[in-house]
Amino acid sequence: MGWSTRQLAELAGTTVKAIRHYHQVSLLDEPERTSNGYKQYGTAHLIRVLQIIRMKELGVPLAQIRTMGRADEDPEAAIRVLDADLAATIERLQRIRSELALVLKFRAPIDTPTPFQPVADSLSERDRGLITVYSRIFDAYALEDFRVLLSESSENDDRFDNLPEDADDEVIEELARRLAVDIRQLQARFPWMKDSLSAAPRGKRFAEMALQTAIVELFNPAQVKALAGAFAILEEQGGADGGEDPAES
Repeated sequence: MGWSTRQLAELAGTTVKAIRHYHQVSLLDEPERTSNGYKQYGTAHLIRVLQIIRMKELGVPLAQIRTMGRADEDPEAAIRVLDADLAATIERLQRIRSELALVLKFRAPIDTPTPFQPVADSLSERDRGLITVYSRIFDAYALEDFRVLLSESSENDDRFDNLPEDADDEVIEELARRLAVDIRQLQARFPWMKDSLSAAPRGKRFAEMALQTAIVELFNPAQVKALAGAFAILEEQGGADGGEDPAES
């Protein structure tokens, strides 16, 4: 004598809705039916439902339970899959906790990309936007160098920040020459900046598209012109690829 769907659910400590869902996602085999059409579950069904519930309690998603197969058929393989999944989850949570600790320590906005939390309080709105774009373009080593640069300042940084959009060509050209000198010094200090975009993890084309759009939208026309002029000077001198970023500003 078997059990009805409701009786199976009660025995397993779950709901009729859950039993029906396990059927829908192919986790639980359909039982035989009696002559009057009622489902008749047996011990094998109860064991399977209890296995599913146990794996759910251990954090295994239903979709993964289905791909793992039945735990009683290959329990060692199932445990290895589960352990690997939990290890990845623990690593992710530990990384999140470490980042939250930095956010709390430096009172940084929670959306501040790593590793810019230590300088978050000194960043302008434009800088925040720029580092957010950087975080999608450059690797961790480059981002750390940018953090160092953002913790420093120079006379030319102030000139660039205060350059009005209606600045005349003479002022823009003078600033471009100054910026070219600064960029040259940065390339000597951080050699990867000589061809930074070609080393971007997601590819040079993606980096150029994202960075060029960000520069045009975050800087005023005079600032964009000054940056373009600085890289043009460097290219004439044979020292830049013309695609670098305005980190020094």
